[in-house]
Amino acid sequence: MRLINLKPSRTNQLILALLPFLALLLAYALGSTARLAENPSDKLLPALSSIADAVNRLAFVPDPRTGEYLLWSDTLASLGRLCSALGISTLIALVFGMVVGMFPYARALLAPFFAAVSMVPPLALLPILFIVMGLGETSKITLIVIGVAPIMIRDLALKVMELPREQTVKAETLGGNSWQIALRVVLPQILPRLLTCLRLQLGPAWLFLIAAEAISADSGLGYRIFLVRRYLSMDVIFPYVIWITLLAVLTNVLIDLVRIRVFPWSELDKAS
Repeated sequence: MRLINLKPSRTNQLILALLPFLALLLAYALGSTARLAENPSDKLLPALSSIADAVNRLAFVPDPRTGEYLLWSDTLASLGRLCSALGISTLIALVFGMVVGMFPYARALLAPFFAAVSMVPPLALLPILFIVMGLGETSKITLIVIGVAPIMIRDLALKVMELPREQTVKAETLGGNSWQIALRVVLPQILPRLLTCLRLQLGPAWLFLIAAEAISADSGLGYRIFLVRRYLSMDVIFPYVIWITLLAVLTNVLIDLVRIRVFPWSELDKAS
């Protein structure tokens, strides 16, 4: 039998999925052991026990200065900014994506603008945002919105334009106006794609968030990473990076589960 026709069972899929992570963990443990054997005070690759102690200190021991559990307070601060920005971006993308995709005049007016804005490096705008909006939450949220909303708008507009023209013609024949067509024909078909767009923008959104927190913040996951880097506290940086990755993965899975549960028919499109 050809390899292209071999499919692993569910158990084998789980084993194969875990192997790269186990290999990475093993490689880290071996590298850490080798470096610490040469220099017990080495900070680049701390022992796994040191990382575990740091996690315990950050997550389960209150900070002597503030009385907060740093990992959880940083997580809440970052997730608050991220969710606010993604919520605003999703709403903007839904409205303008439908408008650009449905109406030719709006497409001629706005499509070049959004195409140009989507090419602007958002991090290059960060100093401007801090100068104009200050160092508070507004500038951080705005950076994420600028970074992800234009791309989501373009993606949704393309999805709207891909809808069969026959559907619109039939709706017009039945007396539907533009508003009714938007709500009853276009909107239900692009909502699954909206959730997919949101999933695809989670990575860039986290990138912009960490960058903004690193430059100007007094709490947050990015703030903590760049605060302890001056002390070479890799036992703190590694767990924070892993925690950010885990949050992003869980959010991605959650959004996809919502899509499947609310729009189960969208799986048929993927299968076809």
